[in-house]
Amino acid sequence: MTHDGTTGRPAPELVAAARALLPEHGRAVLGLAGPPGAGKSTLARALTAALGPSAAYVPLDGFHLSNGQLDRLGLRDRKGSEPSFDVWGYEALLRRLLGDGGRDPVRDVYVPDFDRALDEPVAARHAVPAAARLVVTEGNYLACDLPGWREARSLMAAVWYVDAPPELRDERLMRRHTGFGRARAAARAWIDGNDLPNAGLAERSRARCDRVVPGLPGTV
Repeated sequence: MTHDGTTGRPAPELVAAARALLPEHGRAVLGLAGPPGAGKSTLARALTAALGPSAAYVPLDGFHLSNGQLDRLGLRDRKGSEPSFDVWGYEALLRRLLGDGGRDPVRDVYVPDFDRALDEPVAARHAVPAAARLVVTEGNYLACDLPGWREARSLMAAVWYVDAPPELRDERLMRRHTGFGRARAAARAWIDGNDLPNAGLAERSRARCDRVVPGLPGTV
């Protein structure tokens, strides 16, 4: 069990496993990979909250390409797919967060997020304080054996695969898409034509993860 089914908190053993990654000096990265709707962001936020000031949250979603760039590349209808992210920007951020030669960080680092209401990435929504020793980051493709993702994966102390039954993921995705303005028919078409192929790619990376954990309940 990796969560308290009543409160949605991660179980103590999972918090302990994350805490064990805290280095004495410098900083480490824990990645949470898995398909859309598995509960990655909820688990990442819950772990960060449980660890307190020693941890900080960094979402891959901040590295979505803008709608303008997606239009230029012909990827607007595949938003959220592997090529629709700035993976090298994400890898560069991880390198910056890890610092140079294991030295202790000396300043806060601001990181981007994705705003579902705007349907665009936004700069500097999150901050990684200088005191944070563990970065908890999450995204579909963190364990994929593909250019950029391999390099990002090599910077992570551990990657956990967050899993959930397909029917639960589908229910969460439907709530997510209709909650942000899509009609049910349009949401169904988006899930089938975009989220499911993205899930397939994430699922094929499962064997490259260090452990498999279920997502927390109540995610959207």
